[in-house]
Amino acid sequence: MPPRGLRPIGIALVDKPPGPSSFAVVATLRRRTRARTGHAGTLDPFASGLLVLLSGAATRLTPCFVGLDKRYVTDVDLTATTTTGDPEGDVVERHAAPTEPELGVAVEGLRGQVELRIPAASAVKIDGERAYKLARRGVEVEMPLRRSVVHELKVEAYDGTTVRLSMHVSSGTYVRSLAQSLGGHCTTLRRTAVGPFSVDEADRDAADAHLLDVGAVLARLPVEALERVPAPVRNGVLAAAATGGTGAA
Repeated sequence: MPPRGLRPIGIALVDKPPGPSSFAVVATLRRRTRARTGHAGTLDPFASGLLVLLSGAATRLTPCFVGLDKRYVTDVDLTATTTTGDPEGDVVERHAAPTEPELGVAVEGLRGQVELRIPAASAVKIDGERAYKLARRGVEVEMPLRRSVVHELKVEAYDGTTVRLSMHVSSGTYVRSLAQSLGGHCTTLRRTAVGPFSVDEADRDAADAHLLDVGAVLARLPVEALERVPAPVRNGVLAAAATGGTGAA
């Protein structure tokens, strides 16, 4: 008998809708499989798009996926900033939106290696406590800067108040911070890719998501991603998966 919770082994790609938390999506898959289940990076409740979920022994491979680059599409309201950088926060300031040339200059300044202030409504710990918990209590703190790489940032459309941006960014980049740097806040956010995996290949519902073969998934990852997990651990997961790992828990 396999250890409880380590089977079925596999990786699921799920297209999260706006509304539920990422943890709710994880819980949906866990209830179905009754296996240990994890994720490779959350999305805020208001956001949608690709979640990479790992089931059973595949959770040991999480570091292979967490550091992958991400792709997003977001709509940013450039007439107001909010406490959270998204529509769930309170409006901090209202102002005129930039002209198209001004926006172009601002976007250009956010390409390449940049330092962005981490949003107050984030899970980063400040003196041992999650920043979002401090924010909920009204505690104001100086949020730290985080270095990110914006490989690509494109203006897809601009109507004079709201801009649609598409981007390719390094892991750990807060899109809300990019929006705040432009003087606005995200009104929509959609993750379209995690590393080589596209939302186009994802299942719409975690309750019906199929588990992909671990070996086939790992074969799509770059070497540097694989090396984040020791070879004996990777090989152990692959061996377990090869002996019926995707069967019932």
